[in-house]
Amino acid sequence: MTVLEITGLCADAGEHRLLHDVDLVLDRGEVLAVLGESGAGKSTLGLALLGESAPGVELSVSGDSRCRDYRRSRPSGSVALLPQHPGAVLDPVRRVGPVLRELAALRHRDRAGRATAIADACEAARFDPTLLRRFPHQLSGGQQQRAALAQTLVTGPDVVVLDEPTTGLDPATSAELVERLDVLRARGTALVLLTHDLDVARALGGRAMRLDHGRVVARGTVAELLGPAAPHEVPTGRLIGDVRLQVRGLAIADRTGRPVLHGVDLDARAGELLGVVGLSGAGKTTLGRCVAGLAPARGTVRVDGALLSARIGRRSRAQRRAVQYVHQDPRATFLAHRNVVDQVARPAVLLRNVPTAAARDEAHELLTRLGVAPEVAARRPGTLSGGQLQRAAVARALLAHPSVLVCDEVTSALDAAHRDHLLAAIDALRHDHDTTVLLICHDLPLVERVADRIVVVDDGRVRA
Repeated sequence: MTVLEITGLCADAGEHRLLHDVDLVLDRGEVLAVLGESGAGKSTLGLALLGESAPGVELSVSGDSRCRDYRRSRPSGSVALLPQHPGAVLDPVRRVGPVLRELAALRHRDRAGRATAIADACEAARFDPTLLRRFPHQLSGGQQQRAALAQTLVTGPDVVVLDEPTTGLDPATSAELVERLDVLRARGTALVLLTHDLDVARALGGRAMRLDHGRVVARGTVAELLGPAAPHEVPTGRLIGDVRLQVRGLAIADRTGRPVLHGVDLDARAGELLGVVGLSGAGKTTLGRCVAGLAPARGTVRVDGALLSARIGRRSRAQRRAVQYVHQDPRATFLAHRNVVDQVARPAVLLRNVPTAAARDEAHELLTRLGVAPEVAARRPGTLSGGQLQRAAVARALLAHPSVLVCDEVTSALDAAHRDHLLAAIDALRHDHDTTVLLICHDLPLVERVADRIVVVDDGRVRA
C-alpha cells in the first residue's frame, strides 16, 4: 500500500534552486534513507514531504503530491516530522504532557482514546511518563529527543520523516533510537531517514537515494549505495601551555531542586583541546553553559586568572570575548530576518573593533574554508541546512578570537568531509591564538583522535 507519493518536486530560494524534480514513492512499513552531504537538500526535502518549507523557500510540484492532500484533509496529518533539533518543536513555555494531550485530541475525542494514544506514543518513544509535567528545558538532550518523538507519534502518522535523528546523541542513545524506529517500521509506519550517519542508515536498511545539490544522483538499496566507511584524517593534539581555564566547585540544580552538577573542578591549558564526553543527560551541556555564563551556577570560573561573573550579562566585553559558546542547536541562535554572513561577522565588530567591511571579508573567508559558499552565506538562516548553520555558528564564534571556545556537539550535524574542515579551522585557531577548546561530543572515537585529554561527565560529576 502506497502511503506517500510525490512527483517532480522543486524548491527555490529566490534564484537558487534547492531541489530539482525529485520523485518519491513510499509504501507502508518501508524505510527510505535520503543520503547526502550537508547542504545537499535533505532538510528541504523533509519539510516538503509535509507540504511545508522554510521562510523564503517556494515549493512547486509538477505531478501528484499526496502528502499535501493529507495535510489538507486531516488536521493531525499522516506525515509527521521529527526535526534535526528536537528542541525546535518543543514549546519552551508549556509542559510536555498538556502538549501531548492537545495533539492526541486531534484524533481522539474521548478522554480514554487520548490517554491510550499518549501512553502508546510514550511507550514507542521510550519517554518516561513521569517526566510529562516537566518543561523542555528540564529535560536532557536525549529526553528531549524522546519527548519530540512521542509528540510526533501521538497523532498516529502513516509516515515519519526523521531529519538527522541521531544528532547530539551518544552511541548508546543512538542505538536505542534505532531499536525504536525498527519497531515502528515493523508496526507499519513508513520512515524517511534524512541523514549523513551511515551507520544508522545501514542499521535500518531499506531503500536509499542520494542527493547532491538538490538533485537525485543515485537510487538503490542501502546496501547497494553504501560501501565500507573510509577513514578520515583529522587534526591531532599539539603542544599546550599554562592553565587557561580554571573551574572550581561548579554546582547547579534544575527547577525541581535536582542537582545537575555536583561541585565540578576542571582545568584546561592554553591551546589544549579538552574532550568532554558522557551519556545523554550526564550534564555535559550544562557544564559548557555554566563556563560560558549561560547557566548561572555556584562556584568559580577563571580565564587566565581573571574571575568571570556567573552571568554572561554581567561580564565585560573582554570577558564575553574570552569565552565563546557554540550551541548544539544553531538555528535557535540566528536571527531569522538577517543574512548569515552579517551575523557571522558581528562578533568581530562588537568584540574586536574590526570595521564592518573588514569583518565581512573575514567572515566570507572563514565560511568559504568551512564549505559555506558566499552565495549561501548571503541568504537568511531559514534557507540553510542544519549542517551549514552549524558551520556558520562555529565561524561566528571563531571570529571573536576567544581564549576559550566551548563547542557543544558541533560535529554531530556534519558529514565526514565537512566535519574535518571544521576541526581543521578550530585547530588553526588553537595554533594562531592558543585558544583552549572544550569539545562536548558523544562521538568517542572522534574525541579520542583529536583531543589532547578527555574527561567524562557522569551524573553531574567529572571523572578524568
